Amino acid sequence: MERRDDTPIRSTGSPPAGTVGVAYDRDWRADVRAALRCAGALLGLLLLVDWAAGSLTWWRGALWVVLALLLLLVLFPVRVSAGAGWLAVRRLLVTRRVRTDLLTAVRPLDGVAQRLILRDALGNRVEVDPGVLIRNPNLWYLLDEGVRVSEAAGTLLCGTTALHRLARRVDSETALCVFRVSGMD
Repeated sequence: MERRDDTPIRSTGSPPAGTVGVAYDRDWRADVRAALRCAGALLGLLLLVDWAAGSLTWWRGALWVVLALLLLLVLFPVRVSAGAGWLAVRRLLVTRRVRTDLLTAVRPLDGVAQRLILRDALGNRVEVDPGVLIRNPNLWYLLDEGVRVSEAAGTLLCGTTALHRLARRVDSETALCVFRVSGMD
């Protein structure tokens, strides 16, 4: 807040320990750049091959652009964010959010791409990649805080085993990262 007779107030330093506002996936921008590079490389190769063959026309070029855009849509990563009591997954057009303090079920989905399906008492459902939570300790911390509230309230009826298994995996990955950074690996 600024008054005429006062100098502007600027906050310095970091917030107090233990307070985390909103956490985002740190690797999201790099994943977007990788998706753009793949789509651009495909477009460049298709145009180059078509041009070298002498069969490049405007409609074939437009077809290659559409094909590269489809690849970009397939590869475009979801953006995961979390705050106190919620977790959100944002795709290109849709954002889905669950209340982590009102979770009713957590179900791991194994297969080619592992997923963790979270459901809350309000009927909301989110699918998140466990790797995102492992690579982003702040996201995991906020999810874990909400899960603890759900467990204490008795709303989380299904999936605590999967969450505890994921918690052990996050803890071991974090410890390995600390050892690697400190040179003790």
